[in-house]
Amino acid sequence: MFETLRNALKIRELRLRILFTFAMLVVIRAGSQLPVPGVNSAVFASLFANAGDSMNFFDAITGGSFEQMSVFALNITPYITSSIIMQLLTIAFPKLEEIQRDGEQGRKKITQITRYLTIALSIIESGAMAYGFGRSGYLTAFNALTVIEVMATLTAGSAVLMWIGERITEKGIGNGISIVLVINIISRIPGDLATLFEQFIAGRAAARAVLAAVVIAAIIIGVVVLVVILQCAERKIPVQYSKKIVGRRQVGGNSTYIPLKVNTGGVIPVIFAQSLLQTPVIIMSILGKSNGTGFWYDIFRGMSQTNWFNRDNWIYTIGAVVYIALIIAFAYFYTSITFNPLEIADNMKKQGGFIPGIRPGKPTSDYLSGVLSKIVLIGAIGLCIVAILPIMFNGLFNASVSFGGTSLIIIVGVIIETLKQVESQMMVRNYRGFLSE
Repeated sequence: MFETLRNALKIRELRLRILFTFAMLVVIRAGSQLPVPGVNSAVFASLFANAGDSMNFFDAITGGSFEQMSVFALNITPYITSSIIMQLLTIAFPKLEEIQRDGEQGRKKITQITRYLTIALSIIESGAMAYGFGRSGYLTAFNALTVIEVMATLTAGSAVLMWIGERITEKGIGNGISIVLVINIISRIPGDLATLFEQFIAGRAAARAVLAAVVIAAIIIGVVVLVVILQCAERKIPVQYSKKIVGRRQVGGNSTYIPLKVNTGGVIPVIFAQSLLQTPVIIMSILGKSNGTGFWYDIFRGMSQTNWFNRDNWIYTIGAVVYIALIIAFAYFYTSITFNPLEIADNMKKQGGFIPGIRPGKPTSDYLSGVLSKIVLIGAIGLCIVAILPIMFNGLFNASVSFGGTSLIIIVGVIIETLKQVESQMMVRNYRGFLSE
């Protein structure tokens, strides 16, 4: 990784792209410190502290902006949500699918629709937050002007981050939206490591401090290694193309493969499952109704990750079982809507390709579906392990860190993809230099 970056900095074009990306990231971190006018920051910080771990993930992906209620509190989550919605709608509506396949112009139209949808979602989310904060006394004054001011500020912040992400993609390095998300998560890691040091190492006997440090390092390294394996592992399905005679030339006859990723859904299944469980928890925390007795309050506590793996009350850990089931279900769901074995089999048949030992057409489609269902299960189980281990550590040892398995999946995935893009740009430049000589 460091060798790739060192070589990239030697190339003027890539060096300028890296510097531009760095400058944009500085702007993002600076904006994360600007408070939203009209919000009582002290009261909101107290609310966040009392909410436990239920808001840790949202605070991590916003780089602390949510806790401080800065202008970037919504972050790029509306854009990510809009992109997922557009992806689903493109599959559901043939008209949108036709637009997407219409080359560069079609992609621009889909991108434009995604931007409008992002603004709409930002207005809805900021409006709900402003109204909820006002009713709970978290605003300096609860009136129409203050609510509109908070809505406008949060929506503008989300739009600015979307614009910065697109500029990084265009003039910087890697996928801008992903890099914005990663820099926010990374900004919280030093504070979390300091918290772990103070809680388990500082002031302890030398033997216990060393043991605690080794255990913490082993868990972090183990999760990172597992994430790297999940992100890079793939099943290669061999494909052979039959020979054809075109004019006086013989074409085809080459062999290739279809790469089926073990973790086909990436981090999406974990985000879906976490959002589904945590959204009611956050809403009830904001409304001040997180404490109470009764059946529904017990269900609420079971959804909160704060109560999972609590040695004093194991009954709430049933929420972790539901969480695991949701991750597996969403992994299959997301794979089913993004990977179409029948379409791939038909394209292979049209191009004269076939899988050795498998007949073209429906048998090929059935074979791909069978292989995919097995590797999706393996990937989903790996995702569950990565997502649950940090939560288990927090619950059993009463730790409180904002980064976890989900954050590490995002960080590792984006770093790997960004390095691949840097290497590909360096390779293209070398080819250009070779051809120009």
